[in-house]
Amino acid sequence: MMTNLSEFEESMRREIDAFQDNSEKEKAKRQAQAANKAPAPDTKPRQKQRPTKEQVESYKTGHLVKLAVRTKRLELDTIFEHRSSSISRLEAQMEAEEAAKKAGYPIIGHLVDIERL
Repeated sequence: MMTNLSEFEESMRREIDAFQDNSEKEKAKRQAQAANKAPAPDTKPRQKQRPTKEQVESYKTGHLVKLAVRTKRLELDTIFEHRSSSISRLEAQMEAEEAAKKAGYPIIGHLVDIERL
């Protein structure tokens, strides 16, 4: 006569064996399906594509610099934004100041904000 514990162990072993048998069958089916879907070996391997100029420009690196600029001495400040690819905050600020002067703003009031992209 079996005890409750031995009956439980035996039933668990049967369930585990049944589960493993089913998982092995499923694994064999998946491998067969993968073999059917595999590309023919005579096809050319795909060459790695280089990113386009638009994709490269969309990468977020550098800083967005906002400066308060004026064209005349007693004029209200205008916000000038410059996108710099530099990772240095100081270099990005200097690039923005040069860009503002080239854009026709001779007076640079102060730095409003620098955001990292």
